[in-house]
Amino acid sequence: MAHKEFLLDNQICFRLYTASRLITQAYTPMLTELGITYPQYLVMMVLWEKDRMLVNDIAHLLMLETNTVTPLLQRMERQGLVTRKKGEEDKRQQIVSLTNKGRELEERAYALIPSGMAERLSACPMGLDDYRHLAEELDMLIDSMRKEKRQARR
Repeated sequence: MAHKEFLLDNQICFRLYTASRLITQAYTPMLTELGITYPQYLVMMVLWEKDRMLVNDIAHLLMLETNTVTPLLQRMERQGLVTRKKGEEDKRQQIVSLTNKGRELEERAYALIPSGMAERLSACPMGLDDYRHLAEELDMLIDSMRKEKRQARR
């Protein structure tokens, strides 16, 4: 190999990608039981925290494009988890709200996911403080990359 920089072991992106993929896979059995996908779960967490949100605000919080979130919300509406209504002041805006079924899903998710993920992660030698520190480090990386992306657009 001519360039050591291309060794897989030297790639932070590969580690992040692999960790993300494996963690998402760990959620899959629980989310399947709930009848939702991981991206739908992310939307539900946003709405459980604050119901009645604009599509643009959901997309912003999830760091996704609106055209990625819209089809996701359409499927969730067909599932009876959310409703979408046009804004009263600006008809171009869509307000997303939880249905009763969507609200009830929070309790089912709470009964399954925190304990299920704790069990799956228990084999890892990291402690709670390690996870908090990792989250802080990843937040700094994400913030830095987002700023760089915004500056590149200018």
